[in-house]
Amino acid sequence: MAGPCEFWTSICSWCDSAAKYGGPVLLTGRRVLFPNRLGCVHFQVPQRLDACFFSSVPSQPVPPLAQTLQGYLKALEPLLPPQELSHTRRMVQEFGRSGGLGPQLQEGLERRAMLTKNWISPSWVQWAYLESRQPLPVHSSPAISLPRRDYNGWRSQLVFASKLIAAVLDFKAKINTGQLPVEHMRGKPLCMELYPLLFSSCRIPGPKHDYVTHHRRSPTHITVVRNYQFFQLEVYNSDGSRLTESQIHSQLLRIRSQSWKTDKEPMGILTSEHRHTWGQAYNRLLTDKLNRESVRMIETGLFSLCLDSPVMRISDEKYASRKAAQVLHGGGTFSNSGNRWFDKTLQFVVGEDGSWGLLYEQATAEGPPIATLLEKPDPKRAPLVPLPMPKKLYFHIDREIKRDIEHAKQNLDILINDLDVNVFNFKRFGKELPKQHRLSPHSFIQVAMQLAYYRVHNEVCATCDMVSQRMFRGGRTEFVRSPINQTLRFILAFDDREAKVQLFREAVDAYSELIGHGIDRHLLGLKLQAIEEGYSIPKVFMDTAYGVATHWKLRTGQVPANTDSVMCFGPLVPDGYAICYNPQADHVHFSITAFNCCEETNAEKLALTLKDTLCRLQDHDALLHPSNENTRLLLHF
Repeated sequence: MAGPCEFWTSICSWCDSAAKYGGPVLLTGRRVLFPNRLGCVHFQVPQRLDACFFSSVPSQPVPPLAQTLQGYLKALEPLLPPQELSHTRRMVQEFGRSGGLGPQLQEGLERRAMLTKNWISPSWVQWAYLESRQPLPVHSSPAISLPRRDYNGWRSQLVFASKLIAAVLDFKAKINTGQLPVEHMRGKPLCMELYPLLFSSCRIPGPKHDYVTHHRRSPTHITVVRNYQFFQLEVYNSDGSRLTESQIHSQLLRIRSQSWKTDKEPMGILTSEHRHTWGQAYNRLLTDKLNRESVRMIETGLFSLCLDSPVMRISDEKYASRKAAQVLHGGGTFSNSGNRWFDKTLQFVVGEDGSWGLLYEQATAEGPPIATLLEKPDPKRAPLVPLPMPKKLYFHIDREIKRDIEHAKQNLDILINDLDVNVFNFKRFGKELPKQHRLSPHSFIQVAMQLAYYRVHNEVCATCDMVSQRMFRGGRTEFVRSPINQTLRFILAFDDREAKVQLFREAVDAYSELIGHGIDRHLLGLKLQAIEEGYSIPKVFMDTAYGVATHWKLRTGQVPANTDSVMCFGPLVPDGYAICYNPQADHVHFSITAFNCCEETNAEKLALTLKDTLCRLQDHDALLHPSNENTRLLLHF
């Protein structure tokens, strides 16, 4: 099962391939945001694109209540002592009994499912993203670090950036003209709803919750930022055709000539703050007309291009981690963090040293997988017309705003210094090895991560693995939970050479069976439905067990791609880890993050243990062979 973030690596893969070419586009604009009575966001897609992207995608059903409650109890079994589990079991049975509160809330969700496009996605976006008050860097916005380009120097940086801009605009043209092929999974079409919403969108800070804007008439400019200075760059000619690569390159040269290092304040740092703090500074900033106009240009731009200074070269092994961290947060206020506007949905990062990647904001852009597009548009000659100078965006910075910037710089540096990023390439084997032995590569790696965590911490923990729900209209994501009983039995028997053979295969197969039977979005829906209907939060959600079950010490995500890319993001909890992996045929790219402030966690130690665990699983040949000829063939991710 492909993870929800493969979408972005696929875009980057396509852009990497198509960046050598140019082509014409047609540009259309839309507005797609409105609030509903719950304060959640819905995105309205143009009718022409709506028919193209969703016509054959079914609505997301509400799972049976009994199935979800049973799945919840099973998920708790490896995590709770027997006495506490018995207490929780009684509480769950009371919640789900006939005539009880659970069935009543279930009826409310089923009514919502009949009346709305999707009964849970808007509430999920609101609860998981827009109501979160944590800073976007590290805590929310994921980054994808792409393979280093073979260049070093600002001239090649601008050449590649020009090709990248052209490729992204060509990708946008395919969306606007309905030429983006509808994707399929196991023969069924997938919802393409998010694609029209990627460009000219931005998250806006609010006092209690944020909101997302996407502009009706899609602007014709992007934002380029270099040395903390922002520029408005028009990327379309007067006839609607996009600029050619040579035109874009000449404009980037102009931007470079206007953006030598100065003592200008890094305005983008403000967007890295705690959301309430940034919201207050945002309101102060917009009281000035000049600031208001500059901010609007950033927010309405199609996307942002960040032209970063070189990352300090270190050993090749550590360079991958440093490069990924640079894309994720910019490396600190003395590096490239001022070259970000973290609220922006799409930010492409191109370094002077050949590093590049993508940083995206999840409220709009939590995109599931797409097929890599390999079509290469035909080159187009540049029209002989004068181009307007890129417009430099200026800000009026008073004493209060300067104070806000200084506080933001301090807080961001603390956050960045606290995050440990460990990126490595496991080269002993890749996804083909599990496939050869009739095991799901995705489930194989998930069980290996559980074993590695246990070997480091001598316990198992609540783990979420995010998977796609795009087989439903408006679907976003769901969690696959682990560990499960089969995983725990295998872990505890790992030193028993005979017993662990069968238990390993049972653990891998059992995890594969969980995919498609998530419980967490349903549980969240029941909780929010109770609040909407005026009830107190049900006791089952106030129970200690629910706190244990949702304290995600392992946040995981498979991000398969056609390139050797790696995604990274921060842990969900202070004493947790985040692990992303990109399985290739004969190797697997991993990123592991943890917070240095927690004495219990150590990203490097977990990385070393995970490598050793994978090697031990490979070396124990009996673990990989099927126990009988009827073992299911699980080749899908």
